[in-house]
Amino acid sequence: MSRIAYVNGRYLPAREANVNVEDRGYQFADGVYEVCEVRSGKLVDAPRHLARLQRSLRELRITQPMPLTALEVVLHETVRRNRVDYGLVYLQITRGVARRDHAFPQAAVRPSVVVTAKNLSYDKNQETAKKGIAVITTPENRWPRVDIKSVSLLPNVLAKQAARERGANEAWFVDTDGFVTEGSSSNAWIVTADGRVVTRMVDNHILSGITRAVLLEVIEALQLRLEERPFTVAEAQAAAEAFVTSASQLVMPVVKIDERTVGDGKPGSVSQRLREEFHRFAHLS
Repeated sequence: MSRIAYVNGRYLPAREANVNVEDRGYQFADGVYEVCEVRSGKLVDAPRHLARLQRSLRELRITQPMPLTALEVVLHETVRRNRVDYGLVYLQITRGVARRDHAFPQAAVRPSVVVTAKNLSYDKNQETAKKGIAVITTPENRWPRVDIKSVSLLPNVLAKQAARERGANEAWFVDTDGFVTEGSSSNAWIVTADGRVVTRMVDNHILSGITRAVLLEVIEALQLRLEERPFTVAEAQAAAEAFVTSASQLVMPVVKIDERTVGDGKPGSVSQRLREEFHRFAHLS
């Protein structure tokens, strides 16, 4: 079946979907995006994703192209047309099409909206979680407003590629003080030897992950001890467990950091429990 994309009001076969070469997303990465998990054909935590999208648009002073309720309808329809049962739906909004100039267009332009959806393998994701993944570390080199979910992701792309070339699944950025900020496409977590779950507090140096936000509710319900603070690479390597969170990976155990084994080299009980409980707290629509 041909994949279908939504582009500026039209549902088109993916091979026919395109944007203008002077779209500012293409020229300047002047846009924002969201990625939402799809489970049983339903959107997972759509209200949180759309609220974060609205914040990103506001921070970059991009006009919201339509009400959030209408955007959610487009997301659902794109998922339906692509017959996605388990997978992801991607939404991107750019400032729009204008003659190339670094400053904002002087005349008002319509934002560009693109939505795509794709199926993923649930079984493959589960198998990966049973084994755990490896991560590498890399110096933090991104702009200081990664709390905005911008399409400007070149440092993330290079970090992810470096991870793959070293046989790992993810890269963790490390700031100049030696603290882990987050992954190239995920939030980073550890579990200490005495059972405390640790993740960096939300600030301008990390993205406020939607999966992260839901997991905080899971942790509270399970009465686990939570610490929102920075942690070093050495602390992570010496931890009982480590894991990452994202819409595509949910709670994914980390069993190796820079070739150093974490814990006993197997997914730990805390990360496994959090993964099992996650969808009891997530919102499906």
